[in-house]
Amino acid sequence: MDMPRNAFKQSLREKRRQIGLFVGLGSPYSMEILATAGFDWLLIDAEHSPNTPASVLPQLQAAAPWSPQIAVRPVNHDAALIKQYLDIGAQTVLAPLVDTAAEAQALVRAMRYPPQGIRGVGGSLARAARWSGVMDYTRQADAEMCLIVQIETRQGLENLDAILAVEGVDAAFIGPADLAASLGHLGDSGHPEVRAAIEGALRRIAASGKAAGVFVTDPALARHYFACGASFVAVGGDTTLLRNAALKLAASFREDAAP
Repeated sequence: MDMPRNAFKQSLREKRRQIGLFVGLGSPYSMEILATAGFDWLLIDAEHSPNTPASVLPQLQAAAPWSPQIAVRPVNHDAALIKQYLDIGAQTVLAPLVDTAAEAQALVRAMRYPPQGIRGVGGSLARAARWSGVMDYTRQADAEMCLIVQIETRQGLENLDAILAVEGVDAAFIGPADLAASLGHLGDSGHPEVRAAIEGALRRIAASGKAAGVFVTDPALARHYFACGASFVAVGGDTTLLRNAALKLAASFREDAAP
């Protein structure tokens, strides 16, 4: 059995423009709907959504037949937790709140087998290795792992160049909401200082040779961020899409029924 290749990592390396969506509902059924909707990539969120390895696994299985590439965002940098996500088949990890080069280096080590890292070896139990069905999985796996660091604090911005210089970091993703809070503008990711910080960060990331990403729901602003160097963007989340559509539908019938 051949080693599964990480097409998302290759797309990031080639700086192809890619549109993605955050997925937090924790449902394999809704994941399959989204996987057929035309997005280039989907992020299973286990930081702000009630996801665990046990719920992420069926979502990976639901998305597997379809074209979007899947990333997982763990709740923290715990190496044991990251190991579980890799073993159930995730190849791309978007790590939240990366503030220093030392944190980035630790994340790289968590995603690699010894001697380059500390990932535990358990191919006979791992879906990623097809339960030892992939020939030489442990020798090939490191090359297919993709680490995206999320920059979302003032400290992360200050250390951005050092973080980007860490070998094994494939891309950096800007989180506007937490960045706004860190810069003193909680709830106002459109503040001029926040916008300027995002634009500057995207340019620095692109100049480093790494792929730059950002969360942005406004199409015009997304085009602007692409011009600043972004190559992959998350344009929304499944929970927001569902809620907004439900509110709109309910309101439309209430208006029709009004005396």
